[in-house]
Formats: sequence, structure tokens, C-alpha cells
Amino acid sequence: MVTALSALIAGLAAAAAAMYGSRGANKAAREGTAVTGFNSLTDQLQEERRDLKTEVETLKLELATERAESARLRLLVQQLGGTP
Repeated sequence: MVTALSALIAGLAAAAAAMYGSRGANKAAREGTAVTGFNSLTDQLQEERRDLKTEVETLKLELATERAESARLRLLVQQLGGTP
């Protein structure tokens, strides 16, 4: 009888340990998925930021070109006797 009770208690303890271990594994899997998702989003944001920096540099160059053209035209108007 003691052997049967010991086996029953050992079985319950093993079931509890398996359930607890399964919870830990599930939690670790969820955390791993969250970290992977976070890394993916971070990579996307860095790529978008890099693209935006390139676009800003292009727009700065275009603005500088337009300002130079505007200054050239003002000078030309003054040389022709007009007022800009």
C-alpha cells in the first residue's frame, strides 16, 4: 500500500513538474517571438531612416540649387537695371 501511495504521489509530482516546465517553455517561446518581432521592426525602422536621410540630402541639394539660381537671376535683373 505504501508503494502504491508513493507511486501515486510520484506520478502527481511528475505531472506538476511537466506542467510547470511546459509553462516555462511556452513563456520562453513567446518571449523569443517578441524579441524576434522587435528586431524585425527595428531593422525596418533603421532602413526607413536611412532612406529618409538620403531623401533629405537630395532635397537639401535641390534647395541649394534653386537658391543659387534665384540669386543668379536677381543679379541678372539688377545688371539689366531692374529691381528684384
